[in-house]
Amino acid sequence: MKNFLLFFSGALLYFNTLNAQEEPTVDDMTIKGQFETLVRKSTNYRQGGKRYEVVRLLELEAFQKNVLDTISAANNNISELQATIAKNETTLSSLNTKLDETSKKLGEVTSEKDSMSFFGLMVSKGSYKLIVWSIIFGLLVLFVLFVYKFKNSNALTQLAKANLADVEMEFEEHRRRALEREQKISRKLQDEINKNKKGA
Repeated sequence: MKNFLLFFSGALLYFNTLNAQEEPTVDDMTIKGQFETLVRKSTNYRQGGKRYEVVRLLELEAFQKNVLDTISAANNNISELQATIAKNETTLSSLNTKLDETSKKLGEVTSEKDSMSFFGLMVSKGSYKLIVWSIIFGLLVLFVLFVYKFKNSNALTQLAKANLADVEMEFEEHRRRALEREQKISRKLQDEINKNKKGA
């Protein structure tokens, strides 16, 4: 009986291999398709209470070759992708450096645009306006104070001139009176002298 089973299994294997030559070869399919074809074409038999699977060695070697080729192509693709990634990272690093430099220059330009030179110092426009308006306000206060002092001094000067004119008028009046009195006294004296001469 065992020989019959062995003979039957061998015949079945032989017919399967003949049928397998008519189906598409392992080289014509994807890895998944090739694996499914190997499973489908494999046969099994029992001997000594154990089940054995039979696969054609040529198809298994072709499947192995295709798997290794696929893995090799995938590794090459990975290497190319890693090289591309490394190149892109270098480019990205260079671009980030340039971006940082550009951002720094932009910040400096913006700072210069928003700043003004004031006595050799760079100050912001807000501070510059505050300083300028403070100076203008201070000058305006000084001008108003100067005008007030000038008007006050002018009023005092005019008052002093008026008082001086009054004093000069009083002095002139006093001088005129003193002159008249002196002339009267001189006349009286002359009259007395004349009277004395006539009486003598």
